Amino acid sequence: MNQLIEKMEQRLYGQKLNIRLLVTAMLAGGHVLLEGVPGLGKTRMARTLAELSGGAYRRIQFTPDLMPGDITGSVIYHMQDATFSTIQGPIFTNVLLADEINRSGPKTQAALLEAMEERQVTIQGSTYKLPDPFFVIATQNPVEYEGTYPLPEAQLDRFLFKLVLDYPGEDAEVEILRRHVPFRGEQEQSLQAVLSPERIAELQRRLSDVVVEESLYTYIATLIRKTRESKRVQLGASPRAGIAVLMASRAWALLEGRTYVTPDDIKLVARPALRHRLLLTPQAELEGGTSDQIIQETLGSIPVPR
Repeated sequence: MNQLIEKMEQRLYGQKLNIRLLVTAMLAGGHVLLEGVPGLGKTRMARTLAELSGGAYRRIQFTPDLMPGDITGSVIYHMQDATFSTIQGPIFTNVLLADEINRSGPKTQAALLEAMEERQVTIQGSTYKLPDPFFVIATQNPVEYEGTYPLPEAQLDRFLFKLVLDYPGEDAEVEILRRHVPFRGEQEQSLQAVLSPERIAELQRRLSDVVVEESLYTYIATLIRKTRESKRVQLGASPRAGIAVLMASRAWALLEGRTYVTPDDIKLVARPALRHRLLLTPQAELEGGTSDQIIQETLGSIPVPR
């Protein structure tokens, strides 16, 4: 996994923490929502991870005219022999890149709900299991951009992390320009996988061996409950959010080479795991508040287990 991270850092500059969190989410068996303005490398990050992980990879470009059947698949009638056959959609893959997911309407966005939560797809009443592992990386432009449809809360809750990509620092931006080679498509295709789907599934099963002290369960539960008690929050974190923090902290500890979780692991994954699950009140938004600020303040108000 560290070799995977190193190779990603060689192609993506100024995003070290986001790269590590993206790999953490894959190890935890969750899905990731990448948000940022166009041109920051969201699609490149997802494609690089897919190529290095060695599994099957599909990309869906979400557009206003995309239909749910274009994602999940459909049943075709053959007039010659009066039979039906099922055509599986691009969702049947190990790594799915849902590019600019908020360019499509809610009906199409909802086509991913069953797949992300239950790892299965229903086509015309028949249920089909998805490959293992199954990892969705969705990219979206900030919601204030034209032609975007905000994801509903139920769908946001299916993402383990929401990672926000910001502009790189000056040194990283200079390095991007220095290493840019025109017409380098053939060079990028030569990227060799360092993992396999079987190896990823094996590593995911090792999460159960990561020890979590009893006090840390209480720490996570207190954090989740306090987000619901804040007067600036209209909708707080759900129990699924607590599970997300737990799984992500286990995966982060495993990436760090440890077999136990620390409070610092929980603090580090709390913001990407919770920022998209909190719905702020209109008053809090008018005052310039953000979910990241509320999460940070909540973490500061809870005694850290020793």
